[in-house]
Amino acid sequence: MRSILLAAAIAALPLTALATTPTKDTSAWWGHIKVLASNAYEGRLTGSPGYFKAAHYVADQFKAAGLQPGGDQGTYFQSVKYLEQQVDAAHSSVALVDGGKTTPLAVGPDLTLGSRDAQPASLAAAPLVFLGYGLHLPEAGYDDFKGQDLKGKVVVILGGGPATLSAALKSHASSTEFPKALEASGALGVIRVQNPKAMDIPWPRIIALSSQPGMRLAEPALQTYHRPMFAASVNPEKAQALFARSGHGFAELLALADAHKPLPRFALNQAVTAKVVTHTRAISSPNVVGLLPGTDPTLKAQYVVVSAHLDHLGIGEPIKGDRVYHGAMDNAAGVAAMIETAKGLHAKGHKLRRSIVFVAIAGEEKGLLGSKAFAEHPTVPKAAIVADINMDEFLPLFPLKHLLVLGEGESTLGDAARQVAAQRGYDTLPDPAPDRNIFVRSDQYSFIKTGVPSIALKVEGLPGSAEAKMDKDWNTYRYHSPQDDLTQPVDLQSADDFDAYLLALLTHVADAEARPVWHKTSFFKRFAKSPAAVGN
Repeated sequence: MRSILLAAAIAALPLTALATTPTKDTSAWWGHIKVLASNAYEGRLTGSPGYFKAAHYVADQFKAAGLQPGGDQGTYFQSVKYLEQQVDAAHSSVALVDGGKTTPLAVGPDLTLGSRDAQPASLAAAPLVFLGYGLHLPEAGYDDFKGQDLKGKVVVILGGGPATLSAALKSHASSTEFPKALEASGALGVIRVQNPKAMDIPWPRIIALSSQPGMRLAEPALQTYHRPMFAASVNPEKAQALFARSGHGFAELLALADAHKPLPRFALNQAVTAKVVTHTRAISSPNVVGLLPGTDPTLKAQYVVVSAHLDHLGIGEPIKGDRVYHGAMDNAAGVAAMIETAKGLHAKGHKLRRSIVFVAIAGEEKGLLGSKAFAEHPTVPKAAIVADINMDEFLPLFPLKHLLVLGEGESTLGDAARQVAAQRGYDTLPDPAPDRNIFVRSDQYSFIKTGVPSIALKVEGLPGSAEAKMDKDWNTYRYHSPQDDLTQPVDLQSADDFDAYLLALLTHVADAEARPVWHKTSFFKRFAKSPAAVGN
């Protein structure tokens, strides 16, 4: 009862109850970012000395917050093994073949080669097929793979999807169903073309980032593909070359995609040849895990996960003279919120009914790898994890008035997030850019695929507002660049308000009589561990 009353008291606190306006010198939240995003941590690339340094910092903060070690063998660390793959762009080549005519595609200016999954050393004149959006959702009445003979071919796909499918469903199909269907079809690989309107960052930055190594989990069962698959992404400005012999133009297809209409599928009447040189090595990099045991005799055996990725991009190609990709908002900010939430619970003496697992995750920037390893092999009983609340790049750039709750409509966890937001004077907004697929691009999705109701949280601006423009400008100029650093302007009061909201939400979920469950209308209920995990 005491913890329930505390939850109500926290939720009812007016924003004016905060004593003073925080500054970068007084904000505890910013204090963690000043450490983790400093030059000394060298961008926290998974497996690097800077990442290990950051992991030990977080472990120390978890200990100071009164969390018990939740990792391997009585430590705060869960070891995760990776294969790191570097593409040697200078010695790799790609070309289009049309009869006796060969058109080289320059690696870098024209296309980049995937570095996460194992690439074939060579590709000999594989026919190209345009597969529309590449969505495989027969149960939803949409299947780009239906009736296609793809064996021995390379497919070309355009990002997006039809208006008849929800953003969450399109995101799931693109990230999870597509690679399974592609491998099963006997195809040799994929060339992706991004819709310019949905691109997070301009092509020159994509080129710079492609020089960094990719990673996959060392455990074969957790890898995306089970054989080498050619993977490349084409500069949209060069995409017309792929369609030159097809009778269709790239502009025509973009117009359909921008209108969220179905796309045709057709042969491109060209082939692709490639030589891909890669260098691979084994590395290890830990997740950091802290545990707050619950107090209810029954509910303490259930676990609510609070997650945020600790890694970023390390040291890379310089932009404006800076080579350190600091990752202040992406995602030292989320880790700092997690730390401050744990410390808030400790300072207020909260005794929550369910147990809480705080996880600072490695390998997110390399494909949600650390969260996949934890979700599949957690350090607590897997079946006992009942929810995940994730923070990634929550961007407190302006006052907190509106929240984006990714996954809000899928489960009662989303209902709780909306309820607690309303109690604190905030509303929740729909995803303003569903074609960016951000629902599946952060660590909550690893938990969703193991059946756990999950959400991700972000400070949001109204569509068309000055705040929305600030958010867009941040993505254009700071996202995945060295300029996501300690000099950028941040609304520290908004960050503190977000932390207070997170504390209230976590208390609400941990103390509720019923565990979160998927709504019966949710596509993602299929991953539920049992019928009891699906509600009305």
